[in-house]
Amino acid sequence: MAEGEAVVPTAVDSAVDPAVETAVEVKEPPPPDITQLCRDTFHKTADYLTGELEATSEDYKLLEKMNKATISKYVEMKHIASNIGKAMTNLHEKYESLQPYLEQIDQIEESVASLEQAAYKLDAYSKRLEAKFKNIGRL
Repeated sequence: MAEGEAVVPTAVDSAVDPAVETAVEVKEPPPPDITQLCRDTFHKTADYLTGELEATSEDYKLLEKMNKATISKYVEMKHIASNIGKAMTNLHEKYESLQPYLEQIDQIEESVASLEQAAYKLDAYSKRLEAKFKNIGRL
């Protein structure tokens, strides 16, 4: 008997042994349509790959937007840095133009300090003179 064949009891077999039940012939399911299964597999694979490619494409679009945003921020930062550089140059030029006046202020401050010292000395001298005149006036 070949493998996969169903055993069909005969009338003789059931008459010989009453305990043996009659078997029903088992039919194998029909073979699947291989062509249709292949088509389904290819369609599902194509759908999967299409989804993966779309996701990758969306990722690249997002990266492109992020790069554009970054570029615009860097351009903005470049303008700000340029403006700061110009302002620093202008400030330096103004400081250079004020430098002679600042030196004059320093000289005036030194003169005032020396005048102050002279005034203190003059005050001390005048107090000594006053004391001498008072001493002479008592005599």
